Amino acid sequence: MTVRIENDNLIVEIHEHGAELQSVRRKDSDLEYIWQADPKYWNRHAPVLFPIVGRLKNNQYEFAGNTYYLSQHGFARDLNFIVIEQSTTHAVFELRDSPLTKNLYPFSFHFQIKYTLTTKDTVKIEYFVHNPGETPIYFQVGGHPAFNVPMEQGHKFTDYYVNVDPVKEYDRIKLVGPYSDPDHMGTFNPRIPLRLRYDDYKEDAIILSLEQQPTSLILARLDASHGVTMHLADAKYVGIWSPYGKDAPFVCLEPWWGLADTLDADGDIKHKFAINKLDGQQDYSANWSLTFF
Repeated sequence: MTVRIENDNLIVEIHEHGAELQSVRRKDSDLEYIWQADPKYWNRHAPVLFPIVGRLKNNQYEFAGNTYYLSQHGFARDLNFIVIEQSTTHAVFELRDSPLTKNLYPFSFHFQIKYTLTTKDTVKIEYFVHNPGETPIYFQVGGHPAFNVPMEQGHKFTDYYVNVDPVKEYDRIKLVGPYSDPDHMGTFNPRIPLRLRYDDYKEDAIILSLEQQPTSLILARLDASHGVTMHLADAKYVGIWSPYGKDAPFVCLEPWWGLADTLDADGDIKHKFAINKLDGQQDYSANWSLTFF
């Protein structure tokens, strides 16, 4: 089932499968901002990443003496959520632990995602994790929205850029294959906006450490006729990605509260790189928003 929220400017569609944002269109021009999942390039729109971000070493981890297998980015993107609240301008989706999830992830959880049209051009996305048990749970969460590039006919991928604000030097987390390599950090200085080039993704995503400081990313053409601004209040990391070798007409801006395993990961989920711990009967929240122009 697809849930639709709207205001005078935007129509937003979210599917209960994965609670995935599937469309954001302008009413005045019918301009579509969200990638429409052409399987020739990538068959997703904006998957939600939970309970891990990225890949586990050997796609497995250990907890309490048992080994569990979990594919890249976790299972939430492939399960149906329940719509627990809806109005014209907001919707709340929920996923709870089940016998299916317990085979992959032995923890009890309530995971909610709320989409709200907060202004005429802005969609706010909020994540809420509740631990209903008495013992800690370990998790990561993040978004993976893909945006059409170009957004309008007659332009090219390379006509667009990503600008990062504030302008300062950021630590860049490099990848070795699918794994994080924090021992060999790079740097990224957005003094000059990042012009989109496919070759920049030869080694996968460009990942910046944000240290949970307020950060904004703008994706637009150089003349800024149409684009999107991502506002991050407290994200730990952000990834910029397009699939290398496909010349795909989209780019992803990905807010993350977690990262892939390191090369030397010992497999214990308690020791996982960039993991979040949530004690029993406690709540966790994170949010980000998108402004479309």
